[in-house]
Amino acid sequence: MAEEIAAEGAEGGKSKKKLIIFIAIGFVVVALLGAGAAYFLLGNTAEEPAVAAEPVRKDAIYSKVRTLGGKPSFVATLKSTDGKRHFLRTFVEAKSREQDVVDALTLHMPLIVSRLNQLFSSQSFDELQSIEGKEKLRQASTQLVQDFLQEKIGKPGVEKILFTDFVMQ
Repeated sequence: MAEEIAAEGAEGGKSKKKLIIFIAIGFVVVALLGAGAAYFLLGNTAEEPAVAAEPVRKDAIYSKVRTLGGKPSFVATLKSTDGKRHFLRTFVEAKSREQDVVDALTLHMPLIVSRLNQLFSSQSFDELQSIEGKEKLRQASTQLVQDFLQEKIGKPGVEKILFTDFVMQ
């Protein structure tokens, strides 16, 4: 019986040693994981480039493009393949974000209106019946005004030309 007690005591001592070893290994693993997490979370931020703040966008300014008589609409005769006369009436606005562009639009309004009239009169009734045709005309109008402003003030200035009314007959 004494031998059994001695054997149990020896096994108890071994199990306590094993427990202490497992606890020590656990602490080492936890410490390594903590160090790795700290390096990953804190160490990489210094290497990443700083994200530039987005510039604050100015509010949009909408300017009515008016004809010489001060009327807000354009009326143009459209080309047609059916032999009938077709007309386009549209209201045009320019979207910008800078007051100097609005001032340039106002100053050069007669030339802008003249060029837009030429563009509108060169359009085909059949093409403008589709959404794609109207979008193509809007993009061409935007490009026309941007090119004009680039020539006059050195920047395109206008984000887009908008048709606020578009009637064909």
